Parts: sequence; C-alpha cells; structure tokens
Amino acid sequence: MTFCHSCTLWTTGLMGILLVLTSCTATYDTALRALLPAEQAEFSTYRQVMTGAQARTYLAKARAAERTAYLSAIGVVQRWQRLDPLDREAVQSGAPRVGMSADALRFVWGDPAATAGDARQYARWHYLGSSLGRSQQYHPWDFGNRVEVYLAKGKVVGWVDTVPEDFGGESARRAR
Repeated sequence: MTFCHSCTLWTTGLMGILLVLTSCTATYDTALRALLPAEQAEFSTYRQVMTGAQARTYLAKARAAERTAYLSAIGVVQRWQRLDPLDREAVQSGAPRVGMSADALRFVWGDPAATAGDARQYARWHYLGSSLGRSQQYHPWDFGNRVEVYLAKGKVVGWVDTVPEDFGGESARRAR
C-alpha cells in the first residue's frame, strides 16, 4: 500500500514539474510571437549569443525601444557590429562558412558543447546534432550526431559530422 502511495506522490510531482515547464515554454513562445516581425528577426539573430536569462529579460520588456536598449546594455549589439560583413551575412543565413570568425560561429550555432584547444591558435569545437539539421531553431537535445568544427587563428577552417560509435559502431555490430 505504501508503495502505491509513493508512486502516486512521485507521479503527481512529475506531472507538476511538466506542467510548469510546459507553461514556461508557452509563455516564451507567446512573448516571441507578440514581437513585430522585425523584432523577431533581430531576436533570431542575437538569440544564440544570449543566455536563457537574457532572452527571457529581453522578451519581458514592454516596448521595442526597451528591448533594443537592453541588447546594447548586454553588449550583444556591439559584438554584432564587430563582425565582418561576410560573417554577418552568414549569421543571417543561419549557416556557417569557412573563414568566418569564432564569434560569428557562436552567433550561428551558439556555444559548443565541448572545446579542445585555443581558438586563437588551433581548436576543435564539438556541437551536438547534425550540421544539416542545425538552424536557428536548433534544440540541444538533438544529439544523435556530433559536429566537429575546426578553427585556426580564430577562423573556421572546416567541420565534419560524426556519428558516435555506440550509434552504429562496435556496440551496434555486437548486438546483431
């Protein structure tokens, strides 16, 4: 009897957490849809370099002028203005390009899941998901593949999609 009561409490708690998370997502989406199309485009450009708290603060502002002032206050606009015009074009297209700066790549795909090395010399950044499926609507829980981006002297020199071994490598062969 105690086990069933514990399961009921646990299930009720889980449902409560899911309800809160769903309402947060709905509030975020509602606030985003309430923006004018030009502001939605602006937010889409800057979203990857903003923290979750910064994005929520931006969306909570009542007027467009307040949102624009906030972007300047957190330094996002200044980072954007420092980008090379070709990098800005690539960011707006939502796709990386060879030769773009490391900061421009952050505007396109956000922060990497892991890094190795120093981007000012030579580095490898790991992103979760596939480069083909990454876009402004990328979700970090899309983790079937991994993208390795190679940087030298602060610039992207290339990237390759990899499939983790346990998704078709040795473990998958042993299971057959």
